[in-house]
Amino acid sequence: MAWADHESAAQDAFTAAFPALNTSDPRCQCFGPTLRWDVDGEGTGKVCLDGHGRATMAFENVPKAAIGKAMTETWGADWFDEGPGGLAAAEPGRYHYEDEQTYAEYEFDVKADGTVDLDIAYVKVDDIVAMLDALERALAELRCAA
Repeated sequence: MAWADHESAAQDAFTAAFPALNTSDPRCQCFGPTLRWDVDGEGTGKVCLDGHGRATMAFENVPKAAIGKAMTETWGADWFDEGPGGLAAAEPGRYHYEDEQTYAEYEFDVKADGTVDLDIAYVKVDDIVAMLDALERALAELRCAA
């Protein structure tokens, strides 16, 4: 029962931080709850929890300005050798970091069309929640500016 409570709490935190997420079947390879989203002009993707309680988020076609703002707010700039302007100012290409202590993996594919695909894997639930919250606020700013 404790594991079910952990999964439920993680799912609640993910959806509170990023309301576009919805419960999805089938579950992905994480074997925990899989939440997916798809919003025109904002991107698509999933967030899930693995059997070790680590979270993964995999998003595609998210506006570069939103990813850049969320990443700078959450982790700061130049963690991925993208330059002092952060991912919002990064040239097209792949930016990758592996944390040898926690086994977390971060990969960002900055595309020439102004969008980013990202994979953040094997991190603590609260780290994903912080990123989801920052990304939701950045996307909301873009919505208001449109």
